[in-house]
Amino acid sequence: MPFPFMTALAPVTIGLVSISDRASSGVYEDKGLPALQTWLQRAVRNPIAWQTRLIPDEQALISASLIELTEAGCALVLTTGGTGPAPRDVTPEATLAVAHREMPGFGEQMRRISLAFVPTAILSRQVAVIRDQTLIMNLPGQPRAIAETLEGLKDPEGNVQVPGIFAAVPYCIDLIGGPYLETDPSVCAAFRPKSAQRPSGQSSA
Repeated sequence: MPFPFMTALAPVTIGLVSISDRASSGVYEDKGLPALQTWLQRAVRNPIAWQTRLIPDEQALISASLIELTEAGCALVLTTGGTGPAPRDVTPEATLAVAHREMPGFGEQMRRISLAFVPTAILSRQVAVIRDQTLIMNLPGQPRAIAETLEGLKDPEGNVQVPGIFAAVPYCIDLIGGPYLETDPSVCAAFRPKSAQRPSGQSSA
């Protein structure tokens, strides 16, 4: 039974954007949105309201979608696809175009994780930015790489060897005025300084 001072976790609105010319036109099935939702449902304990978009690699459309999701109250927006060096890969440019502040540490850590698996990770251009009270992050396009980037690298016993980027996401959202996110530590333990931690299950309301 919960303690009297504890209330339900605050709901959070999360925006997911899969960016692909071929998937958006029906040439093949999009796997980015399902992969993102599956991982987040495992990792985040708050009730989640989803805002999803499947769009082509058009810079103006990507930027417009990110602004729309920010204005819809998303605390977090994750994109997948369009971060390589090919001419149609314009997700980073579209993201930076709507940024109020850049958060370069997220992109640096994503590349560090991916380089443990493939040398071509050096070609990735993922960025993370803040717009108003929304954290926006570009993720890789492959479902397995999405999970590895968010969750980090673990040894066979499940001990974290290289932290995933999501460990820092809840505290970042705290700092920009968003809802208090609680994670399942068996999937991804959120890092917060002790002064910023709340009892498990306590709402940010």
